Parts: sequence; C-alpha cells; structure tokens
Amino acid sequence: MKYPEEVLTVSKKGKVEVRNMVDHGTFVRYEYLDPESGKRSENKVKLVLYNGEEYEEYFIIPLKQKNRYLLLKAEKKEDRKLWDGKKSVDLFELLNIKE
Repeated sequence: MKYPEEVLTVSKKGKVEVRNMVDHGTFVRYEYLDPESGKRSENKVKLVLYNGEEYEEYFIIPLKQKNRYLLLKAEKKEDRKLWDGKKSVDLFELLNIKE
C-alpha cells in the first residue's frame, strides 16, 4: 500500500514504519496531593483518556531512567471531583462525558 511520505518514520533499527492513528479524543491528567501541606503525596499521576464514546484510565509511573514512564491500566472509577487550584470540578464534565 502507498502511504504519504509525511506519515512514514524510521525506527531505531532502521525499519520504515507508518504512524497510524488508532484513536483520538480528550484527556485529563491529575496527581495526588497531601491535604495538609499541599505537596505531592506520591509520585502517582492518573491519566483519563476519552475518545467520545468510552474512557480509559491509566496510572503514570516514573521509572528510574530519566524521562521514562510506565502506563498501567487502572480500574474505571465512578464519578469523582478534582481540585483545579480554586474549586472542585467534575472529572466527567471536563471530558464532556454524559452518564
């Protein structure tokens, strides 16, 4: 099959590959803070991806190597509120999810 040049890339092994979109949508990334100090309580970040039909949740875990992360699929949770620095906001409203 013929692909446009701008979607082709070369891997570290020198193999030509096509960058093929699997999905797209919106996301929310949030972290956990200590309620007393306001500082990050752990190196734990959650990523919620929404493609317009369904959502997936992942924990982003930093690895020992600089700028390397592991995504672990997380169990879907019910409605939850997030702190935006000033007020409580609904996660699913941010993603425009109507449930």
